[in-house]
Amino acid sequence: MPVREGLALYAAATRAGALGLPLLEVGTYCGRSTILLAEAARASGTVAVTVDHHRGSEEQQAGWEYHDPTVVDPEVGAMDTLPTFRRTLHAAGLEDHVIAVVGRSPQVARVWGGQLGFVFIDGGHTDEHASADYEGWAPKLAEGGTLAIHDVFPDPADEFTGQAPYRIYLRALESGAFTEVSATDSLRVLRRTAAAL
Repeated sequence: MPVREGLALYAAATRAGALGLPLLEVGTYCGRSTILLAEAARASGTVAVTVDHHRGSEEQQAGWEYHDPTVVDPEVGAMDTLPTFRRTLHAAGLEDHVIAVVGRSPQVARVWGGQLGFVFIDGGHTDEHASADYEGWAPKLAEGGTLAIHDVFPDPADEFTGQAPYRIYLRALESGAFTEVSATDSLRVLRRTAAAL
């Protein structure tokens, strides 16, 4: 996450923390954005929840541009970012402010029972994954809560990297339940202003 987007994410999460509800992110990877949400949660007296299966998104698999062979578990032969994430959180001293949920986002969303003050969608970039993240988590946002979407690229040339996040961003706006608060590079921040989605 670039610095400008990280600062915007932190500011949005800090404001959302005033609701006193959990701050949730979809897509932990190695924990860079989790640190920002955890610090915002600590400052506002709430908790950050991060959801990831820790096997990597499409673009992080072997043969793709963002593949990192150092996070491949040699015993299993698949990516496993969980150990790196745990070290990141420990080094930042923020373990007490984060609940890490290891699982697939749609499955976790189905069993999540409470309201959220903040949802940050930064998971898979296919329409299937981005739509499932939006459909699973946006309804759990309290009115006045914040929806942040990362990697929103309106240019059709960015089909693989950001068109699916762009489409869920448009969907949120078209629902009438969200109002845009800010746009910082590829990060969009919206506020839930109506109950119906």
